[in-house]
Amino acid sequence: MTAAVSTVGTAATVGTAATVGTAASGGAVRGAAGEAGPPDLRLVAPAVAAWVAAAAALTATSWAVAAAAGAGALAAGVLLARGKPGRTAGRGIAVALAAVLLCAAAGAAVAALRGADSRRGPLPGLARRHAEAVVEATVTADPRAARPHVRGAARAAPAAVVEAEAVKVTAGRVTTAVRTPVLLIAPPSWLGLLPSTRVRAEGRLAVPSGAGGSGPLPAAVLRIGGREPPRIVEGPSAVQRVAGRFRAGLRAATDGLPEDPRALLPGLVVGDTSRVPADLDEAFRATGMTHLLAVSGSNLAILLAVFVGPPHLAARAERRGLAARLGVPLRATAVLGAGLVLGFVVVCRPDPSVLRAAACGLVLLLALGTGRRRSLLPALAAAVLLLVLYDPWLARSPGFLLSVLATGALLTLAPRWSAALQRRGVPPRLAEALAAAAAAEAVCAPVVAVLAERVSLVAVPCNLLAEAAVAPATVLGFAALAVSPVALPAAEWPARLASWPASWAAGVARTGADLPGAELAWPGGWAGGLLLAAAAAAAVLTARRLLRNPWAGAACALLLLVAVVRPAPLNRAVTGWPPPGWRLAVCDVGQGDALVLAAGEGQAVVVDAGPEPRAVDRCLTALGVERIPLVLLSHFHADHVDGLPGVLRGRAVGEIETTPFAEPAGQAAFVRREAGRAHVPVTTARAGERRRLGDLAWEVLWPPAGMSAVAEEGPNDASVTLLVRSGGLTALLLGDLEPPAQQALREAHPGLPAVDVLKVAHHGSAHQDPELIRGLRPRLAVVSAGAGNPYGHPSPRTLAALREQGTAVLRTDRDGPVAVTGSGATVTAVAEDRGPGP
Repeated sequence: MTAAVSTVGTAATVGTAATVGTAASGGAVRGAAGEAGPPDLRLVAPAVAAWVAAAAALTATSWAVAAAAGAGALAAGVLLARGKPGRTAGRGIAVALAAVLLCAAAGAAVAALRGADSRRGPLPGLARRHAEAVVEATVTADPRAARPHVRGAARAAPAAVVEAEAVKVTAGRVTTAVRTPVLLIAPPSWLGLLPSTRVRAEGRLAVPSGAGGSGPLPAAVLRIGGREPPRIVEGPSAVQRVAGRFRAGLRAATDGLPEDPRALLPGLVVGDTSRVPADLDEAFRATGMTHLLAVSGSNLAILLAVFVGPPHLAARAERRGLAARLGVPLRATAVLGAGLVLGFVVVCRPDPSVLRAAACGLVLLLALGTGRRRSLLPALAAAVLLLVLYDPWLARSPGFLLSVLATGALLTLAPRWSAALQRRGVPPRLAEALAAAAAAEAVCAPVVAVLAERVSLVAVPCNLLAEAAVAPATVLGFAALAVSPVALPAAEWPARLASWPASWAAGVARTGADLPGAELAWPGGWAGGLLLAAAAAAAVLTARRLLRNPWAGAACALLLLVAVVRPAPLNRAVTGWPPPGWRLAVCDVGQGDALVLAAGEGQAVVVDAGPEPRAVDRCLTALGVERIPLVLLSHFHADHVDGLPGVLRGRAVGEIETTPFAEPAGQAAFVRREAGRAHVPVTTARAGERRRLGDLAWEVLWPPAGMSAVAEEGPNDASVTLLVRSGGLTALLLGDLEPPAQQALREAHPGLPAVDVLKVAHHGSAHQDPELIRGLRPRLAVVSAGAGNPYGHPSPRTLAALREQGTAVLRTDRDGPVAVTGSGATVTAVAEDRGPGP
């Protein structure tokens, strides 16, 4: 699902394409007024029929598809044969129905043949047995880096995900020639491979858990061990070498730029996202701007608009654009525009995502050449029909669906909405941009909700703010791309100029994503999608009335602004979170730890950062934490430190304190690197260390000096353990201590007092020292664990032992974030999602 969701932004808000070309909206409004009448929908039904049939037939049984396709073709023949030539209306209906049935039959037949590739040959059976095999395969798409994630206590090893088509499989002594899609999980050294390269790989096969990306469903996943570079059997084709040279030239031209534009420009120009860091990628997702990081029709729209000029003037004497300035005739302009599209496909690689963009570009080119709005919808339908028949797997591609929906919205809804806004005094260009972005968002948001279970509340304003930067960044980026293979120093100048608008776009994404209400959780699945579609329809109907009442519209805009910004006092008054006077909060960061100790208004000490930056950042924002005198990392496991960038983001941090046991070394180096980037000093905690901040005081109980000699269980037993006192409240934070270290802690501190709150060690695992828990007699125990984690945390045995001695237990996987208030006399725990706890 990750790969699918990553394409959500392909066209979710395509205001950029509308503004630079306005082929579908503004051009029609301003220049095609004489083209009245209903839209031409004759090709829409056949295209939709082929699309639906192909999607259903890809995984259906062959006999069922053959029967259905045969029945459809037979019914179409009967309709054509029995149509009455003398009755024009009846004949037209018969032909239309026959076309729908024939296209559906064609789509089903082609999809069944392509879908059989995923089930044909020995690979599926070998994958079910997890057999070792040697596979010779042709790379079919750009290798991509696996999305970084934390697995348990460790960060997953870097890997390359390579979509390929297996052509030869050797298992044991048997070698079989095949033609089967396969997904390779390879070392990072494979990231440099070009499509069409033929490689030989050895590893263990597994059954795929989902789609491999934008291409066909793989028959198997081959996990390649070791770190060796790929064994290349045959190099890439000449076309792919040319494309690779241009793409490498663009990367080289951007090498000297700041981090954000250096990462964004290759993605903006040719869809190369290899440099985009995880936090920037997440910011673009949260703001509905991921289409800027994928090759889409907007890229071509910008280039064609620069070449041909405004589409509503394309067929007139006053037409503009580079072609008009050079005196190129209109028909030659159309031919050269088609050549530009072909060059775009070559440079950006002819995989399905690029073909989708090329189809959208050709639709725009048709508008530019004819100036006829009514010809666009049939052209879009024809493009959909041809692409589905060419590659039936597009019928199940979320990116393809979103691209078609957004383009259709630009062709149908946006012109009407733009005209309505202009009638109410909105300036034409602003009306076009607003209408295009709102129309695309309205039709795409339900699909996004189905896939991602969230809705962006800032997508339209963020896209409008970034819109002015996208066109110059794209044009200058393509200039750098074109020049780089010939003269790299010359290509660096347009790249530097392009870095300014690219930095603005990245800044908009980061700022929008940082807003507390940037995203709204939404039910997933088709039920959630239908619910959001109904909500969007209601919003559109309401907006029509609000346009007639400026005061009501302003009130709704203000409510939306409040929902997005969520001022802390108002948010607390509405939601009750965080509770007044909270002393300690346990964030819900999934399978990891992140605790916050209140140290005054807007100030707190943070203990651990969880596995993911965004989760801890949101928690701290909701708690109103702006200043952090100390970040204490109990140990260096990834589920405690990988969220550190989220803690540091936008906050004044005084110091980072860590365990003296610097293992795992990679995560310890990560902490030092992030601290150095934020100019925050790193110190080491020592047993016996005592500190105070106002009412908050704490003492480091563990680890003792010479921890490396007693860390029997590795980093867990080196966890910094704190005894915390805050306003009469006493808490013990055990990190991930294992039973031997817990026992040693109890023996080293025989006078440990009873505590009000216990942060249960190691996410509530079964490995606890019962004597320590009995001696502490906690009134409240809090377990930080991730919902559905594969480790069985928290252990039922641990929970039962706590409850047997009268301890109330709250767990983040079920109760959400937990805040503790009160003093030693009265302790109250409040879970954000479940209200007051015991």
